[in-house]
Amino acid sequence: MEKWIESLFICTGITLLSYIAGVRVFQKFNKPWLNPMYTVSVFIVSVLSLLHMNMKIYTSGTGIFSLLLGTATVSLAIPLYKQILLIKKYLPVILSSVFPGTVLGVASIVVLTKALHLNQKIMVSLLPKSVTAPIALSISNSLGGIPSLTVLFVFTSAIFSLIIGPLLLKHARIKSGVAKGLALGTSAQAIGANRAFEWGEFEGAMGSIAMIIAGVVMSLLTPLLIMLYL
Repeated sequence: MEKWIESLFICTGITLLSYIAGVRVFQKFNKPWLNPMYTVSVFIVSVLSLLHMNMKIYTSGTGIFSLLLGTATVSLAIPLYKQILLIKKYLPVILSSVFPGTVLGVASIVVLTKALHLNQKIMVSLLPKSVTAPIALSISNSLGGIPSLTVLFVFTSAIFSLIIGPLLLKHARIKSGVAKGLALGTSAQAIGANRAFEWGEFEGAMGSIAMIIAGVVMSLLTPLLIMLYL
C-alpha cells in the first residue's frame, strides 16, 4: 500500500511538473508545434528514461488523469448545447463536409501506402490518423495495426494540421466560422477544436462536433475496412 501511494505521488508529480514546463515553453515561444500535448510528452518520456521507471508503473500511478480526461471530454458538450440551434441550422453543411473529408482521408492513406509499397500493418496503423486518439487506437487494434505507430501518426497529423490549417484558411481568405471550426475539428481533432475556441465559442462548437462526427464516421467504416484487409 505504501509503495502504491509513493508511486502515485511520484508519477502525479512528474506529470504535473512536465505539464507546467510544457505550458511555460508554449507561452514563451507561442509556436503551434510547441503545443503542450507534444512538449509534455517529450518531458515525461525524458524524465522516465532518466529515472529508469517502468512504463507500467507510471501508467498505474496516473489513473487520476484518465478520469480527468473523461470529464474534460464530456465538458465539450456544454458549448455544443449552447450552440444547438445554430448546429441544427448548419447540420446539412456539417454532414456534407465532415463525412467526405473523413472518407477522403482514409482513401488518401490507402493510395499513398500502395504507391510507397508500405506493408499492410503500417497501412492499417495509418488509416485512423484523422480521428481522436482513443477511437484511433480502438480502430487500429481492430484492424491489427501497431498502436504505438497509430498514436504517433495521430499526433503528427494533428500538429501538422494545427500549423498549416490556420495559415491556409488565412491565405484563402476563409472567414466563415463554420468552415474554420469544421476544418480544424476534422483535421486536428481535440487540439484543433481547442484552437477553434480561440476564434470564438461558435467556431469551437463546430470544431467539437466535427471531431465527434469524424470519430463516428471512422467507427462505421471500421467493419468495411476489416472485411477489406482482414
